[in-house]
Amino acid sequence: MIQVGLEGVEFYAYHGFYPEEQKTGTRFLVDVSVGFNNNAPFSDDSLANTVNYEVLYEIVTEEMQHTRKVLETVAEAIMKRIQANFNFIDTIEVTIRKQNPPFNGPVKQSVVKLSYNKQ
Repeated sequence: MIQVGLEGVEFYAYHGFYPEEQKTGTRFLVDVSVGFNNNAPFSDDSLANTVNYEVLYEIVTEEMQHTRKVLETVAEAIMKRIQANFNFIDTIEVTIRKQNPPFNGPVKQSVVKLSYNKQ
């Protein structure tokens, strides 16, 4: 199994259930990881036999720009786009961390993690 991913991709976005969150926004960190089997050799030094993490970055960036109330919706949209672009992928994991969520006490981050397994 080959894994390709991005960790700690930073965004300022406007996701949140409450109207104030959608107005003021906050910082988010996104991790995305994909896994797949590949029997082709890497000796040709080509992106044809792997997942281009630049494409992963573009997908995550585009989906983070669409304001949504629930982070699970954002993660699900990212996963669906990855599946559509790379139909050979066996596993996907998307983690979104909302920095300093609006609670009455100190909380570093809230976390949502979605996983996909083809099998």
